[in-house]
Amino acid sequence: MQITSKIAPCLWFDSQAEEAAEFYVSIFKDSRIVKTTHYTKAGQEVHGRPPGSVMTVAFELAGQAFTALNGGPIFKFNEAVSLQIQCEDQAEVDYFWTRLTKGGEESQCGWLKDKFGLSWQVVPTILPRIFSDSNPESAGRAMHAMLGMKKLNIAELERAAAGGSR
Repeated sequence: MQITSKIAPCLWFDSQAEEAAEFYVSIFKDSRIVKTTHYTKAGQEVHGRPPGSVMTVAFELAGQAFTALNGGPIFKFNEAVSLQIQCEDQAEVDYFWTRLTKGGEESQCGWLKDKFGLSWQVVPTILPRIFSDSNPESAGRAMHAMLGMKKLNIAELERAAAGGSR
């Protein structure tokens, strides 16, 4: 089967494309490995990759198509591109945060890097509502609270927006 999305992000790995795809698929519901391709002799001649080694892994996470490419150590992930996960409740925030930070690192304001260095934002779906509150003081308090967090805490964000303290 082939990925049929019009746009599918391609994630460049040194040699961990298969491991990364399997890791991500294990975390997200309704996810799967679609297809794996392998380098041929030409891949060894041009990129130094042994024939038969994994070249790409096409996979889907919650219906979104991705390709993981074993392209070598030339490029690394950075925070200029991140993947956002929209979370309905705190349990979902906690679920993704715990799994994606394992072997990775926490950052600020709901951002993290997984063990492959890919940046993610674990975002409660209520965040845009809180930040677009017609009361600028409420939105400001919520923003101030968020700036002090690593993993976002919905109850604390709502409390701050309502005028309570953290």
